[in-house]
Amino acid sequence: AIERSNCFHSKGDKNPCHMNSNPYMIAFGIVEIVLSQIPDFDQLWWLSIVAAVMSFTYSTIGLGLGIAKVAETGKFRGSLTGISIGTVSETQKIWRSFQALGDIAFAYSYSIILIEIQDTVKSPPSESKTMKKASLISVGVTTLFYMLCGCFGYAAFGDLSPGNLLTGFGFYNPYWLLDIANAAIVIHLVGAYQVFCQPLFAFIEKQAHQRFPDSEFITKDIKVPIPGFKCYNLNLFRLVWRTIFVILTTVISMLLPFFNDVVGLLGALGFWPLTVYFPVEMYIAQKKIPKWSTKWLCLQILSVACLIITIAAAAGSIAGVVTDLKSYKPFSTSY
Repeated sequence: AIERSNCFHSKGDKNPCHMNSNPYMIAFGIVEIVLSQIPDFDQLWWLSIVAAVMSFTYSTIGLGLGIAKVAETGKFRGSLTGISIGTVSETQKIWRSFQALGDIAFAYSYSIILIEIQDTVKSPPSESKTMKKASLISVGVTTLFYMLCGCFGYAAFGDLSPGNLLTGFGFYNPYWLLDIANAAIVIHLVGAYQVFCQPLFAFIEKQAHQRFPDSEFITKDIKVPIPGFKCYNLNLFRLVWRTIFVILTTVISMLLPFFNDVVGLLGALGFWPLTVYFPVEMYIAQKKIPKWSTKWLCLQILSVACLIITIAAAAGSIAGVVTDLKSYKPFSTSY
């Protein structure tokens, strides 16, 4: 996106400026192979802070550009009913709206790492109190930013809204500001990848330790001296398995480079079971809420409503992937 932004700046926004994404995906994979050797989740605090700052940076820039675009044209392009300009068919509009629900759901799928985050929180106060406060603030801030970015993006572009405001090139200028925002996205995703993968890494390694306690390949740590720092504990199993995992995910990304559709599908699949159904059922069991009471009914209605949203989001994302596959060649996608 940064390369395309600079191309548009030098050659004009009518030039297609197509770029092959594969070298960048490979570079991203190499960076993740190095960072995935960070041994434990609790050592990622600095990476999480950097990622959070980057998230605020590109969200603020995207929001600012959306507001500026609306102010420049002096009108709202989208409409409340959704079918407005006629640049897309009603069917496309429905599928894209469903896919957008999946993209939104993905932003709230942090339940996957909630327990790991709570496990690293210092006490007192108790972890549950800290996490309640953190969840409330983070969900509130996320919702505010995403609603503003989504609404102003739609107001700025209507039916022509790109899947990603910053990389979809609804905006072309100021190009340097777009470059900063896109660089922030890259740094954020580098950190986010690790935050989401570390619990999986830890789970697999724990299982391997329990299954093969006598294997030196799995259990032995080799002390590697690093000048100016304490010794790094190199574990051969961790090195090999995490590297293979990152290579596999990178290859899959190169095979399926449909960012919005895949994010929507992952968001849909993870949202209802992990973020809604299990927490609701656990809460009912813990609080011993009687069946068919008002509270029980309200919680079940919430769960069913989120299930319907999940099904719609999954359908929209699958439809998007099917459409993408019609004009797709493996390992040769350009943007």
